Amino acid sequence: MITKIHAVQQEDMMVRLDIESDCHNILKMSWGLKPINPYCEIESPICESEIYQLATKTLPHAACPVPCAMIKAVEVASDMGIKRDVTITIE
Repeated sequence: MITKIHAVQQEDMMVRLDIESDCHNILKMSWGLKPINPYCEIESPICESEIYQLATKTLPHAACPVPCAMIKAVEVASDMGIKRDVTITIE
């Protein structure tokens, strides 16, 4: 399935994520997303991340790579990370 994440840093430094996805579970998760404080999100342990807490409530399996991609998008949109492709390859 394909998911597109559009991350925009707002004037108050919060990052808004707009999600398009073929996956109904990801769409359901996106309905609960509020603007994210990048400093809190990126420095949080995984179990305390707002994105992963929402994923825990919404997604049926832990192998979904989308929550990780959301955090990476927050990181890049807030200039706290390098804009670089991330790839998972399983052979």
